[in-house]
Amino acid sequence: MTTYVITVPGTFLRGVPDSVRSDIGRRLRPQDPRNTDLGESEDLSVLTVEEDGMFAARVEVEAADRTQAEAEAVRLVSRALRDSGLAEEDSPLGAAVVTGIDSEF
Repeated sequence: MTTYVITVPGTFLRGVPDSVRSDIGRRLRPQDPRNTDLGESEDLSVLTVEEDGMFAARVEVEAADRTQAEAEAVRLVSRALRDSGLAEEDSPLGAAVVTGIDSEF
């Protein structure tokens, strides 16, 4: 298994209160990329939100390959958004991207 840091972009189409943003971050905290060498050195935040509503969620995922890691990251971020009370149509996600790979060869 390989540890990946995956960035999942998205957009909040409606205003999202700080309390909901905090809840999303809390739900993603177990996958915080700061637990990896890349996340620590780059000071990656689990959730970054821009003024225009665009956001990036960065999560640490263990998977056999890139495709599985990206799919798992999208699943984790989607679940955190829904569990925080956001409808899928109010916070669409973009394509997940590998931000970093930490594997032992």
